[in-house]
Amino acid sequence: MQGQMAISYFNEMYQGGEIRAPYSRLEGWQREMPSELRSLKQAEAEALFRRIGITFAVYGEGGDPDRLIPFDMFPRVFTHLEWLKLERGIKQRARALNAFLCDVYGGGEIVKAGKIPGKLVYQNEAYEKSVAGIKPPRGVYSHIVGIDLVRTGPDEFFVLEDNCRTPSGVSYMLENREIMMRMFPELFRQNRIAPVESYPEVLRRTLASVAPAKCDREPTVVILTPGHFNSAYYEHSFLADLMGVELVEGQDLFVEGDFVWMRTTEGPQKVDVIYRRIDDAFLDPLCFRPDSMLGIPGLMNVYRSGGVAIASAPGAGVADDKAIYTFVPDMVRFYLGEEPILKNVPTWQCAKDDDRGHVLDNLAELVVKEVHGSGGYGMLIGPRATKDEIALFRQKIEEAPENYIAQPTLALSTCPTFVEEGIAPRHVDLRPYCLVGDRVELVPGGLTRVALNEGSLVVNSSQGGGVKDTWVLAE
Repeated sequence: MQGQMAISYFNEMYQGGEIRAPYSRLEGWQREMPSELRSLKQAEAEALFRRIGITFAVYGEGGDPDRLIPFDMFPRVFTHLEWLKLERGIKQRARALNAFLCDVYGGGEIVKAGKIPGKLVYQNEAYEKSVAGIKPPRGVYSHIVGIDLVRTGPDEFFVLEDNCRTPSGVSYMLENREIMMRMFPELFRQNRIAPVESYPEVLRRTLASVAPAKCDREPTVVILTPGHFNSAYYEHSFLADLMGVELVEGQDLFVEGDFVWMRTTEGPQKVDVIYRRIDDAFLDPLCFRPDSMLGIPGLMNVYRSGGVAIASAPGAGVADDKAIYTFVPDMVRFYLGEEPILKNVPTWQCAKDDDRGHVLDNLAELVVKEVHGSGGYGMLIGPRATKDEIALFRQKIEEAPENYIAQPTLALSTCPTFVEEGIAPRHVDLRPYCLVGDRVELVPGGLTRVALNEGSLVVNSSQGGGVKDTWVLAE
């Protein structure tokens, strides 16, 4: 291994040997909990998760692909004031990202103004030429925006990446809270914690608010899933159940005339809003991949004619591309005339000669990511990489520099976490879910992911990460 840099990490519970105020009522709770009770409660939580069916799939592995995401019982806590700042920054970013999408599928003013290179937008594999010129209902392309945030200090928050297509994980946010309330009701009596259970209701209202103009009655909303083999299928069915809408597969829908219809036992029913959880390429075999068995033939013709709304809209992925990410602060200034509330992580684009030179000279100190990568794959964490791993990434960058960006190794904050030997700090991030329709809303909290392996900075479940309940203290 390379020599690791000495990095000071912000501990969200302890500062200068003192307990930070938001965690004051948790110190006695964890100190007084016997290890036997902790083990019992952990087993109870796992049994609840398994009984409910909260699993995820890891593709490409042998054996049973379904596994539990480890749940850590020690909650992460934000003050009301901390959350207010995050909320304002997240809403601002969601508005700017949607303005960018409307623009680049319309007049492209930000490109004409020289703020973003046209090549990065129009030659991006996530840019869908087939939807150029279409303005979706209320001008919203990305209806559920997941903003991944990291904390490095008492007042320092950075956006790690944006998720504008189909950000997953909200079911864990809701179930983490449900299980914590069931196991530790006394904690919720002692602490005034803002609720998150309104999320499905807010999501349904958001989706209904973007029904197309041709809808002249209460909108019919459905969730389109690839099926039960998908890694997030539990979440699809969970949300459909809580929202009171139908969970459908492509074969359950068909196009006739200017509308999309759902097959029911009482005959065809018109569908107005499709919350799709499948990728663009599989939505419509007549427009995208002709071999897709997951989509609805003719769907895009109905979408173009204003007969159905698709959330998030086809083509939204160009806004969360990692190369586009570097320009989001410019979007905020260009479209909103405001200064960004949340900062980006400093980022080098390997496609640029100067940036690439810096990255290649400092690979052992940087985090390198594939522009189109996700789930913690396709990454190099320089300080924890071997010489062979660094050499391999050097070769990859030299061969295809446009496929990579690099960022400094951030000092991700830590949160107390129950581990085998007791309680220890582990690195965390946060994914709040911002809903965009006739208004911009988010529930107070989000999904906290925790890197359970000591020293690890990778929080993704596919890479050994777990989840925590996220508390926002009420005023």
